Amino acid sequence: MYPYLALSVSPYPNSALSAGQLAIIAVVPVLSLAAWLIAVFVANRESRHRGAAGTTSLPQQSRAQELEREQAERKVA
Repeated sequence: MYPYLALSVSPYPNSALSAGQLAIIAVVPVLSLAAWLIAVFVANRESRHRGAAGTTSLPQQSRAQELEREQAERKVA
């Protein structure tokens, strides 16, 4: 019927995907989920390690307290 059937334009686009494209669509979310789970595991492991010492930061001393301690050490020595 149409002499130029290969050149005819269809109102419906070709939505067929190749096997490679389908594989990428399947692999990307799986790898993203795996990376997220690993990041959560590592973050949890680090926070548990720091919490084992009982405190997450070193105690802060004022400069005056440090000077008093140094003077007391000098008197003893």
